[in-house]
Amino acid sequence: MRATSNTLENNHVRLVVEVDEIELAEAIEHTAKHLSNEISVKGFRKGKAPRSLIEARLGGASVLRSEAIRESLSDFYATAVADTLIDPIGQPDVTITSGEEEGALVFEANVEVRPEVSIDGYRDLRVTIPSPDVSDEELEGQINRLRDTDAVLNDVDRPIITGDVVTLDIHAKDPAGEGDPLDVEDYVYTVGSGIITEGVDELIVGLRAGETLSLIGPGPAGPPMTFDLNLKVVKERILPELTDEWVKESTEYETVEAMRDGMLDQMRRMKIVEAQMSRRDAALMALSDLVAEEDAPEVLVDSETNERLQDLGQRLAQQKLSFETFMQVTNQTPDQLLETLRTDARRAVRVDLAMRALVKAEGLEPSDEEIDEELVNTAQAMNVDPEVLRKNLRETGRVVSFSSEVGKMKASKWLIENAMYIDGAGVEINKSLLEKDQSDDANA
Repeated sequence: MRATSNTLENNHVRLVVEVDEIELAEAIEHTAKHLSNEISVKGFRKGKAPRSLIEARLGGASVLRSEAIRESLSDFYATAVADTLIDPIGQPDVTITSGEEEGALVFEANVEVRPEVSIDGYRDLRVTIPSPDVSDEELEGQINRLRDTDAVLNDVDRPIITGDVVTLDIHAKDPAGEGDPLDVEDYVYTVGSGIITEGVDELIVGLRAGETLSLIGPGPAGPPMTFDLNLKVVKERILPELTDEWVKESTEYETVEAMRDGMLDQMRRMKIVEAQMSRRDAALMALSDLVAEEDAPEVLVDSETNERLQDLGQRLAQQKLSFETFMQVTNQTPDQLLETLRTDARRAVRVDLAMRALVKAEGLEPSDEEIDEELVNTAQAMNVDPEVLRKNLRETGRVVSFSSEVGKMKASKWLIENAMYIDGAGVEINKSLLEKDQSDDANA
């Protein structure tokens, strides 16, 4: 079989494929054997009837030939894709130009291929991740949370401030008068926690015990409700004095200084781990931002959306949940769910295109040895023979796809190592911190 490719406009390619008479004869013989197992011929067991009788039952040799071409065309196309190293992303438009009746089979396949995109500025990429540094405020906050476990509450007669504990009655109802109202007495609420509804913390500050507060905000189920709050008692938290005696009695440390040093070390290690864990995804997102949304082909977005929808369906089925129940629990409509999946799918396609562009820009195309190594690793993980996997990739036209995945693995490593990382304030992060192992064994 011989195949050639020609580049067309709008990311399309035309394949011209010629299947010689020997290969076509093998396909016809294979189809005849397949049909002999399905067609009953009097006097013969299934699979044992001569080919001439099978042809006769079908309507002649030309009918068998047509059936063989129909059955084998997808295999011929997949082989042509592998031979020409193109990367199709849609279904081909196939036209047989000769050979339907006799001689070699020749067909053309017009198919959309994955586009190549530009990622201008990728070498100056600034990736925002959580800061690995611990501020004085964060350390003090963590110490105060520890002290809060031994805090006492004292009644106060002053305006409410954030952090106070207020005992109040809650009456909430639908503004339209529909549904059951919500009534809770003597609810203990910490100002600043935002638990009751949106906006309550901003409005309650400055009020006093004995006053009331009314507002409209999201109810427990999501839709808006009118909240009437009766403020009954206001208490302030009194934290224990931070002394060596309290530290020794309440923590694993002996002194305030030792506790500060120990907590600072733990927090710093945790923040470094958080930064390390976030940098790959953050770098991929930043790189994909260099690809315009309209550069993501709709056929790829459709395919990715369907895969995500099927994956969600399988996970829900494992938990014995229906889509209807899931949408009720997550308070969204089918259109909203589909739009969310499609947004995520479009981002995934942009990431894929950006990574492929990075492979080309940095010359990270994998060598034959690297591809073979990854193929062996993949086959082992799948518990199949590497040659079986290699044959399957060729027969299904996924040779280029597999090679691209290996290249993207190299690109991911390059990106993580070469991106500039900054915190939320735009301050550059020392990359050496992101390379340190923060496990207990490494710090022992």
